[in-house]
Amino acid sequence: MKRYWMFAVLAMVVSAAGFSGNVPIPADADDNVPVLESFHKVIRQIWHDAWPKKDVAMLRSLQPDVEKGIAEVASAQLPGILRERKTGWNEAVKKLQNAGSEYKAAAAAKDDTKLLAAAEALHGRFEGLVRALWPSIEEMDDFHSVLYMLYHYYLPKYDMEKIKSSTAELTKKMAALNAAALPARLKQKDAQFQAARVKLSTSVDALSAALKTNQEKTIKGALETMHANYQALEKIFE
Repeated sequence: MKRYWMFAVLAMVVSAAGFSGNVPIPADADDNVPVLESFHKVIRQIWHDAWPKKDVAMLRSLQPDVEKGIAEVASAQLPGILRERKTGWNEAVKKLQNAGSEYKAAAAAKDDTKLLAAAEALHGRFEGLVRALWPSIEEMDDFHSVLYMLYHYYLPKYDMEKIKSSTAELTKKMAALNAAALPARLKQKDAQFQAARVKLSTSVDALSAALKTNQEKTIKGALETMHANYQALEKIFE
């Protein structure tokens, strides 16, 4: 399963992953991070219940849950499919920890103004943590779910049957990604996004052409290029 977070409301929607058939999906291909789900419940109480009402008593009562949730997030192990986002995750965790410390200090000092500000900052840092793991648009996540299996499972074994079927699937995912538009909050990144997307799309086509050569070196080279181009596209949102 894949997880998409709509940050404006912090609501989580679960949708089917980009796999077909009855092929078992390895555990590390599931991008679920359970501690984020647990901590999201606390963040939701803070942001949707306490903060709008300026209920500082509730914010103080939630401080132990905030501290516990941040500690669990900091010690969480990311699944394999998210390994390439670990650097961004680690940086976001540090920022979340700093926000948690400010929240704790404001709660202890009984400074209502600072506590409300700290709650707002904590919410923002949580959003940043989520964005560090999951791309900003669904079509990128769909593409990555197929690319992950191709690059980390099928390429090392040079399983040509699965490489070909995955490439065919990536072609479809790329068509959807090419048709996708960035949300309004990311419009300032649109020029970078479109330029990187063109490179990725071109490299998907190049991989399809490389498969027709039946030359292992050519195919592996095309795959490496495509993977690098996806990483470049993803980096735009970091």
